[in-house]
Amino acid sequence: MENPSLELQIQTLPDHPGVYQYYDKEGKILYVGKAKNLKKRVSSYFNKLHDNAKTNVLVKKIVTIKHIVVSSEQDALLLENNLIKKLQPRYNVLLRDDKTYPWICIKKEPFPRIFSTRRMNKDGSEYFGPYTNFKTVHTILDLIKELYPLRTCNYDLSDSNIKSGKYKVCLEYHIGNCKGPCEGYETLEHYQKQVDAIREILKGNFKDSLRDFKKMMQDLAADMKFEAAQKIKEKIEVLENYQSRSTILNPKISNVDVFSIVSDESMAYVNFLQIAHGAIIRSHTLELKKKLDETDEELLELAVVELRERFHLTTKEIILPFDLDFGANIKVTVPQLGDKKQILELSQRNAKYQRLEQLKQIQIVDPERHTNRIMLQMQKDLRLSVEPRHIECFDNSNIQGTNPVSACVVFKEGKPSKKDYRHFNIKTVEGPNDFASMEEVVYRRYKRLLDENQPLPQLIIIDGGKGQLSSALKSIDDLGLRGKIAIIGIAKRLEELFYPGDSVPLYLDKKSETLKIIQQLRNEAHRFGITHHRDKRSKSALNSTIETIPGIGEKTMLTLLKHFKSVKRLKLATEKEISDVIGVSKAKKISEFYNISKSENRL
Repeated sequence: MENPSLELQIQTLPDHPGVYQYYDKEGKILYVGKAKNLKKRVSSYFNKLHDNAKTNVLVKKIVTIKHIVVSSEQDALLLENNLIKKLQPRYNVLLRDDKTYPWICIKKEPFPRIFSTRRMNKDGSEYFGPYTNFKTVHTILDLIKELYPLRTCNYDLSDSNIKSGKYKVCLEYHIGNCKGPCEGYETLEHYQKQVDAIREILKGNFKDSLRDFKKMMQDLAADMKFEAAQKIKEKIEVLENYQSRSTILNPKISNVDVFSIVSDESMAYVNFLQIAHGAIIRSHTLELKKKLDETDEELLELAVVELRERFHLTTKEIILPFDLDFGANIKVTVPQLGDKKQILELSQRNAKYQRLEQLKQIQIVDPERHTNRIMLQMQKDLRLSVEPRHIECFDNSNIQGTNPVSACVVFKEGKPSKKDYRHFNIKTVEGPNDFASMEEVVYRRYKRLLDENQPLPQLIIIDGGKGQLSSALKSIDDLGLRGKIAIIGIAKRLEELFYPGDSVPLYLDKKSETLKIIQQLRNEAHRFGITHHRDKRSKSALNSTIETIPGIGEKTMLTLLKHFKSVKRLKLATEKEISDVIGVSKAKKISEFYNISKSENRL
């Protein structure tokens, strides 16, 4: 280690849990991390070469190490999260969501008002939320307004002010939206019962309100007050309709938070579902931008701490896709089946949809960033040393050994570059020999690129298994390109990728973007090769027929083939049918020719 002061700083670190901070020579914060054992964790950065290039760059920049000792690993996790948000270090995960969210407030006052706000004042009022969009807040407030007539004015409705007649009822009272507590038309006890019912609805508990409304409706109906009973029935329908729009799960599952993660090479998406009384009462997806190729475990751990803090979650049980430790006070469940497993899968679907939505937006708004992400993903998935900006794929086409051809399609920046596509007619191979054909075309293709000083691809894909790959490798070796271009073979079942010298194939996720691009390459090579093969066969068949009929040109024969669809049908046609297409004179020549051919065949 070149920096003795840095070595000394590491040696003097304590063997206790805590948070460490890395600074550069200018005193700028580089990274914040947590550790169960500060000395061991920090030492691990400096005693090996890391797989991730960004981590190696980070290590070279570190000049000063600061640390804070805490009593437990869980405390370190909380402190790390707070410091990352406060200091915004360059190499730490970036939390992309820094918006303020609305809350629903039950104001601490006589005859409490209920309204939405973005500010939390420490005045004893109750706050529910935060909600991740205002649409949800408006829906809930509209529901409350339909169910319970509450006041909207900001009068001080103290007992003395009401008794002294300080206020008069407003329009809201006359249209039925308020019961007039300002003039004493509604008691505080009755008003407070409504507020208590609203509080339960905000917690996700609809059961009590539904029970009370149904009893009220039955009592009114028993007293022959059918109009009033009908109005209560309408309120029950409103409440049931709202409840049905929340995803109802097993009612035994209550007060549980669910977290799941979906990630790629640069971003992670963590979805959070809050479950209360068997219903999902909140869903939110947090975006995290990776900086040092962090694992899903590290990212989810950070996200859970952040979301619990942001949404003031106090639940004792959380459901996760894998086990993490958040201390003795939080039970972590990793479900394998049943209702809890279904909730976790629902959360994962939400995270995936958020990722797909973001990718689509990036593709439209910033296509270059979209391409860079895919190239980086392909490099990682296919274990390449460089990004495959230029890919070429080869496919052989022959049917029963006739007219063997090969196609080379070219993708640049993950998209087809059709002007660079090439066809090859096999010259040196007799019969259906795919291996020898592949060796020939690969040699011809890259010999020409080398002779013309054209840029070489970063990746060659051979449509075929180990045999075709070995044949292509012979040509690559003959041209001295081994190690300069990556080359892989695709077996017939697209999931298998073969590498030179490796008998075990690589299997890609069937839903991965890398596999989709490889599928597109192979399909395009197959389509391009088959088209050329068909053209060549048709031309060969056409030429052989045309050459043997005196006085019939290529244009006439094309007209006939277009009409009769094949030479076989043309042979079976009558002279009258042929003359209707090309005239009597030419029809006679064709008819005579085929009659002679038939008689010769009979002899």
